[in-house]
Amino acid sequence: MLEKETRQAIIALMNREIVPAMGCTEPVAVSLCTAKCNETLGSTPVSINVRLSANILKNAMGVGIPGTGMIGLPIAIALGVIIGKSEYELEVLRDVTPDAVEKGKALIDSKIINIALKENITEKLYIEVEMTDKDGNRAVAVISGGHTNFIRVSLNDKVLFEKETTSAGSDSDNDLKLNFRMVYDFAMTTPIEELEFILEARRLNKNIAKQSFQGKYGHSVGRTIMCQREQKLMGDSIFSHILAYTTAACDARMGGVPTAVMSNSGSGNQGIAATMPVVVYAEEMGATEEQTIRALTLSHLTVIYIKQSLGRLSALCGCVIATTGSACGLCYLMGGNYDEISATAKNMVANLTGMICDGAKPSCAMKLYSGVSTAVISAVMALEGNHVTSVEGIIDDDVDKTIQNLTCIGRDGMNETDRLILEIMTSKK
Repeated sequence: MLEKETRQAIIALMNREIVPAMGCTEPVAVSLCTAKCNETLGSTPVSINVRLSANILKNAMGVGIPGTGMIGLPIAIALGVIIGKSEYELEVLRDVTPDAVEKGKALIDSKIINIALKENITEKLYIEVEMTDKDGNRAVAVISGGHTNFIRVSLNDKVLFEKETTSAGSDSDNDLKLNFRMVYDFAMTTPIEELEFILEARRLNKNIAKQSFQGKYGHSVGRTIMCQREQKLMGDSIFSHILAYTTAACDARMGGVPTAVMSNSGSGNQGIAATMPVVVYAEEMGATEEQTIRALTLSHLTVIYIKQSLGRLSALCGCVIATTGSACGLCYLMGGNYDEISATAKNMVANLTGMICDGAKPSCAMKLYSGVSTAVISAVMALEGNHVTSVEGIIDDDVDKTIQNLTCIGRDGMNETDRLILEIMTSKK
């Protein structure tokens, strides 16, 4: 068992990274920054200038905004002014109403909102909102490095708050640096009562999946998997249920359902993908509550570990990371030991590395389908003694080195891919 001090540090890290979020976290983070800026101004703005990093812009262009029936940044910004409360953090839009949406549309029509790319920055998660009122008062709020990580707030010439941020988005340079063995040992040996908080992820993410089956959201990937035509091909199996519940939750979230999910490392889809495969398998196979808790802890902490070196946003689809976590959780529930769980992670990296992120949107559910499918076969292969070896591609004998190879490709090697993706997205008619 890890030392108590180390366990407490990991639990604190998890509590920072595994938090409820309503709506896609990129436009919601813009709403949050807008709300803070509006609160700081304290009067009605006559101009709203929003400057964003390319990755924020990319991830906010095509996704539904909760409770609005609309997509994209203008309504997210408008609602940040009208009903946003910064104290709600990633649930900043929880008070949305039809009346607020109509007021938001009117604010958009007033043409005072201007959205632009922030030039000459290296941080991939950057949001800057500047507002002025009729008397010339000027407020500025800046989020950088993390979706709720304010680094500067000012009113006129007075800086009200300022701090530094790290490039990977940690709130502190003193965050505990994880490795795969530490993740495994923590999940397997920590007293179970210290881990029970992770069950809130099960409750929230299962809830939105169930909601999704009651309506038509996004591309209805989850409902499609459960339809008669698809079940003739796949069967009515645990595998199909894992796929259906995971993708259904994503369908609803990307479709703008005003229901909170449990996010991981700033992403609701990552939280869903790290949760639902484990939950469905555990329930259908009759796992104990302790096994479920340990599997969810292993899954979510694996995601946090990988994101420590990848960073918040990149050209690499977050489902690659999140389903690597759930693959490890599944392998544990299937009876896997440390070596087999390590082999599962290697199988995931061998298959999914290179899947691009071309923004948050309804078709993200299809990518979760691919990731979860790979998670299941990766775990089963490992348990059968089959895994990709170090003579193949980017896989290393050492699982931590394998993960570093993955994150290096996503963080550094795919920067030109990121630029080209944004160019394609912004040049479409």
